Amino acid sequence: VSNFVALSYGLSGEGPGSWIRQIDLSIATQAKKNQISMEPGVIRKLDEVVVNRIAAGEIIQRPANALKEMMENSLDAKATSIQITVKAGGLRSLQIQDNGTGIRREDLEIVCERFTTSKLQSFDDLSSISTYGFRGEALASISHVAHLSIVTKTKHEKCGYRACYEDGKLKGDIKPIAGNQGTQITVDDLFYNVPMRKQALKTPNEEFQRISDVVGKYAVHNPHACFILKKFGETAAIRTQPKSTVAQNIGTIYGAAIGKALIPIELKDDILQLAVEGYVTNVNFSLKKAISLMFINHRAVECSALKKAIDAIYSLYLPKGSAPFVYLSLELSPQNVDVNVHPTKHEVHFLHEEEIVEKVKLLVERALLGGNATRSYTQALLPGALQPLESSKSNESLVGNDDKPRLDYKLVRTSHSEQKLDKFFNISGSGNGSQPKEDAPDKKVLEPKLTQPSPSRKQKATKRETRLTSVHNLRQRIESDGDENLRKIFRELTYVGTIDRHQVLIQYDTQLYLVFTQHIAVELFYQRLLYDFGNFERITFSEPLELKRLAELGLADPESGYAGEEDGPVDELADRIVQVLVEHAPLMREYFSVSIRADGYLESLPKLLDNYIPSVVFLPIYIIRLATEVEWTDEEECLRTFARETALFFSRIALTKPEAEYRWELEHVIYPAVRNYLIPPKEFSRNGCLLQLTSLPELYRVFERC
Repeated sequence: VSNFVALSYGLSGEGPGSWIRQIDLSIATQAKKNQISMEPGVIRKLDEVVVNRIAAGEIIQRPANALKEMMENSLDAKATSIQITVKAGGLRSLQIQDNGTGIRREDLEIVCERFTTSKLQSFDDLSSISTYGFRGEALASISHVAHLSIVTKTKHEKCGYRACYEDGKLKGDIKPIAGNQGTQITVDDLFYNVPMRKQALKTPNEEFQRISDVVGKYAVHNPHACFILKKFGETAAIRTQPKSTVAQNIGTIYGAAIGKALIPIELKDDILQLAVEGYVTNVNFSLKKAISLMFINHRAVECSALKKAIDAIYSLYLPKGSAPFVYLSLELSPQNVDVNVHPTKHEVHFLHEEEIVEKVKLLVERALLGGNATRSYTQALLPGALQPLESSKSNESLVGNDDKPRLDYKLVRTSHSEQKLDKFFNISGSGNGSQPKEDAPDKKVLEPKLTQPSPSRKQKATKRETRLTSVHNLRQRIESDGDENLRKIFRELTYVGTIDRHQVLIQYDTQLYLVFTQHIAVELFYQRLLYDFGNFERITFSEPLELKRLAELGLADPESGYAGEEDGPVDELADRIVQVLVEHAPLMREYFSVSIRADGYLESLPKLLDNYIPSVVFLPIYIIRLATEVEWTDEEECLRTFARETALFFSRIALTKPEAEYRWELEHVIYPAVRNYLIPPKEFSRNGCLLQLTSLPELYRVFERC
């Protein structure tokens, strides 16, 4: 203060006394203000709109929370098909459509008001709640922070109805509309009136990842239902089949590598009124980041005590920095669980927590001990094996350097042409790695034959090039998504041998990889369909096949998702499928050499690779999916989805063929084409279709220890 006074005195030319008086006056003024602020504030009742938005902010924290609430409503409505479409991470648009029981016309007026529910009548009902939703706040909360519309139809109503809502109230009239049984809820402009919440959210891609996480969890836990998640205008990021199993959905959503490493666990305890079911990965498998799916009474929840107990068990088996995949479903007596402890319902409280955690811990421990006898000490890597290619130092060790001689353990010592993996198996006709064409088994049913010889070099040079912008866009998307490191591996691969109908071994430099063939084949055939667009030869059938008969066979297959008479009579559905395909026959014939006659007979399929004919066993399902999964109304989407479905059909390589034949096709047709044509997408480094088993340097380390 003295320095301040001295400085002020020197600047102003006034004596220090005047400044002291000013300081005293300032202190007195501040004391007066403090005296005023000590008066108690007036308590007022908040406006109803403010109250509702505060409540909405607690329940709807981000798009994933809104979707979780709506998915739970769909599952409560007995839906067996749930389709979610997302724009801009759910902030611009979030749509969910189901085939559940729907909402009655009479209930639409109040459905978005707070505390309106069909699942709870009295407070005592909370002690035995067995549904996902019960408080009636989900739709109300969403309507206070977004534009909400509902299209719904019940089983007994003649038409559907559409209603829009704002701040929990019906906006406008309820309008009749055409629609299928079930409910479609569209949430537009989420947080349009809460800009701070919107700005605090992550990027659209990160929000979509959170949505994917929620959908993945519920799809695994509800395998009876079909879940489809996609960004608007793009292919499905998650798609599960109806009437599937938990293990199948885990493999579909989280990767085949996890699916193959699962150990089932199960427990029933009558004393604690506890039932546990789940899957954990064995000690040979690990992830960089843990994936934990926990359900208590079918609710996706977090239980830190249970998670810590399981992490402690795995820490004894897995290397530091590695983590497992865990899916657990606990069922307790509803009287022992309090579900109403958190606004978003991601936490619950239950009795006997310590005893239950200890029971589950022992259960997991026993499962891992049972699998420890077969533990492998050769580390299986996702193409983190590709990481060395990304650094210049590792590039020198893997690819070599002209200035430095290679060390012994970086040399490949044998030629792949000297012996194959088949040598160690008793497989007739594959000892020399080749199979004459005349030895291929006869195809008695639906035998296809080529209508013309392979084109000459001159004919190939004059290939017709398409001018369609949509095709060029799809090709550009393939090239921009290509992974150069993976492309180098596939371009220089050496085929080592076939393990079974799904897996083969390949070698790149000094690394040995396990490859899951169908993932690779789907992408290979998809790219062939786009890069040879409009230039396909034909594979014709000895006798044209009746599309209606194929459609009926496809509907009888569980893979079609046909649920019986409730979806409509088989005869009518088959007729509609034939009608769709005949209507678009000119497009398929012109661009893809799929020839369908006007009277509903299939004459030919495209020839995508020389010496390769797809299995006709899957032709009925292919016909069903062409009619139902191809987006015929938009040009680019039509070509993309048609190519995807055709690639899926062609990729089912060996499921019905004799062993010698499929081994020959893999070695001499599929993988040479992979080497020459495939542009591997970045997704291959994440979905487990390519796993590094070992490398020569790693084996040297093992031998040195011996």
